Amino acid sequence: MSHPLSLEGKTAVIVGGTSGIGLALSLGLADAGADVVASARRKEQVEEAAAAIEAKGKRTLRVPSDVSDRSSLENLLAQTLEHFGKVDILINCAGRIKRAPTLTFPEDEWQSIIDTNLTGTLRACQIFGKHMLDRGYGRIVNIASLNTFVALAEVTAYAASKAAVTSLTRSLAVEWSRHGVLVNAIAPGVFRTALNAQLLDSTPRGKELLMRTPMGRFGKTEEVVGAAIYLSSDAASYVTGQTLVVDGGFLASGVNQ
Repeated sequence: MSHPLSLEGKTAVIVGGTSGIGLALSLGLADAGADVVASARRKEQVEEAAAAIEAKGKRTLRVPSDVSDRSSLENLLAQTLEHFGKVDILINCAGRIKRAPTLTFPEDEWQSIIDTNLTGTLRACQIFGKHMLDRGYGRIVNIASLNTFVALAEVTAYAASKAAVTSLTRSLAVEWSRHGVLVNAIAPGVFRTALNAQLLDSTPRGKELLMRTPMGRFGKTEEVVGAAIYLSSDAASYVTGQTLVVDGGFLASGVNQ
């Protein structure tokens, strides 16, 4: 009898799974036994992620996709079904952010962020969810944010999109769970990546984020993996519509000094 947290025999597709937290999840699910298709827009990053997954002894594909392009997600599903026959797990990691004052925030930038973070998540859930509903089995994990729950200055479009991702997660759970497709989300705290290292280490904003984190350090991307494995596994067979926060205590924090 396999361990309930094992993902052996499962096929996972991770959209936005080639960098940052997404790449950590792609490699982590492979370590847990899944065959993993890590997809994103940049072909070179897809190639690098696939090579890393194969180095762990797991199968994968090299299929770029763009969450703003429904046909590319449909192709991603079709290619995965052709080679693996099924998709058990979908993780939606693709996202973008822009910091600027809300009063003068360009409407086209607002629409672009909403389209990527929220509507892009919906597109992937619709396309892969149809396959999962037809099979009567699936695990979907959406990536939310601390901004789902609290405001950080001057990232209003991102915050609105991520709050909506959690609402979408609940709605899909209500509609799909009785048909075997469980939908949950993970809200990461502050994790150091190549894109934000300078901000976290060298600005007053970074210092404030660190002060607000009771563990006294920023997260490592691999520290999100356990939550994703749990929600993707049969150990979470009665968990749906939830947002699991992985934040070093940030949301629990009031005064830390």
